[in-house]
Amino acid sequence: MSDNNNQDADFKPLRILHSEAAIGWGGQEQYIHRMMLAMRERGHHLEAVCQPHGRLIGKLRDEGFTVHPVKMGGAANYLPAVARVRGILRKGRFDVLNTHSRRDTMIAGVAGRVAGTPLIVRTRHLAKRPGSLLSYTIVPHRVITASDFVRNMLIERGVPAEHVATVYPAVNLPPLTGRSTLREELNLSPDDIVVGCVAVMRGAKGHKELVAAMAPLIAERPDVHLVLVGSGSPTFERVKAQIQTLGIEHRVHMLGMRDDVPNLLEGFDLFALATRMEASGTVFVEAGAAGLPVVGTRVDGVPEMMKEGVNGILVPLDDVPALTDALRRLIEDPELRRRMGAAGIEFCRDSGHFSLQAMVRRTETAYRRWLLERTK
Repeated sequence: MSDNNNQDADFKPLRILHSEAAIGWGGQEQYIHRMMLAMRERGHHLEAVCQPHGRLIGKLRDEGFTVHPVKMGGAANYLPAVARVRGILRKGRFDVLNTHSRRDTMIAGVAGRVAGTPLIVRTRHLAKRPGSLLSYTIVPHRVITASDFVRNMLIERGVPAEHVATVYPAVNLPPLTGRSTLREELNLSPDDIVVGCVAVMRGAKGHKELVAAMAPLIAERPDVHLVLVGSGSPTFERVKAQIQTLGIEHRVHMLGMRDDVPNLLEGFDLFALATRMEASGTVFVEAGAAGLPVVGTRVDGVPEMMKEGVNGILVPLDDVPALTDALRRLIEDPELRRRMGAAGIEFCRDSGHFSLQAMVRRTETAYRRWLLERTK
C-alpha cells in the first residue's frame, strides 16, 4: 500500500465492489473512476460491475481494475444479472457493495442481499426528489449523498438520519498558472470584464436566465462580455437564438464544449451560473479555486459550495433582476472581485474541504462505521 497514512498495524484493507448501470461518461461515472483509484491508493481492493457497452469498463480496465460485464437492461436480463452479481460477490468475499443508480441498486443490491454482503451502500448523486424509497431503504443498508441538501431530502422522505452520510464529491483543482489564452482567442483586452459560465447546455442550468440578466449590463457598459462554455441540443440553439434576438451576439461568446476549462477559468473575471437544480454544484468550487468570485442561485446544494457573502453571491431562483444586480455589484467593484476571489481560493482550494483525500477519507470512515454497526 502506497499511502503513508495507512502504515498502521491496525489498518485492515476493505474489499469493495462498485456497480454502475449507466453507459456514458458523465459526472457520476467520473466520480466512480476517481473514487476507485483513490481508494486503491489507500490500500483497499476495488472491483466493478458495469454494463458490457459502458464506457466506464474501458476506463477502469486501462487502470488495471477487474471489471465484470453484466447486462442490466430489460426484464429478460434481470434474474440472470442478479444471479451473476450474486456469484461475483460470493466469490470475491466483498465487505462493501456500493451502487450508484436505481437500476444497478435493484440488481446488484438485491444480489448483495441474497449473497449476504456485509454492507450495501447506495450513493445518491442527484438533487431530484426520488419517487420511491425502495432503493434507499429496503435494498441498501446505508446511503451516501453528495450534499446535506440531498441528505435532508432523503431524511424528510423517511430514510433514517443515522443511515445517511454526506460526502462532498472531490473537485479536480489543477495548479493556477496565472495565464489564459481566452482573451487572445476572443480578441479581448486586459481591461474588458469577462463573466464566464461553464455548464452543459440543459434547461435546468439556467442559461436563458443568465443571458437575460446580462443583457442590460452589456447595454450599459461596452467592456462587459459573457462567455458560455458547454454544449447540448436543443438548449444551445435556443440560447443562441435568444442572444440574437436581444442583439448582443457581438459580446456573448458561445465556445461549445472545451477540454481546457482551467485555462478558460483563469481568463474570467467572475463566474455565474443560474442553475435550477444541483445536488452539489462542484463547478462553483472549481471557479472559486481559480480565484473567481461566484454568482449563483440559492437552490439545492449550491449554498454548500461557497461561503455566501464571502466568496460569492446567491440570488433567489427566477429572480432575474436580482441576478442582474448581483452581477452589477461585482462588475462595478474590482476590489470586491479581488477580495471574494482570494476568499474563494482559501475556501475552495487551500482548506482541502473538497479534495480527493477528503472525499476518500469521509467515505472510508462511513464504510467502517457502518460495518461496525452491522456486526454488533
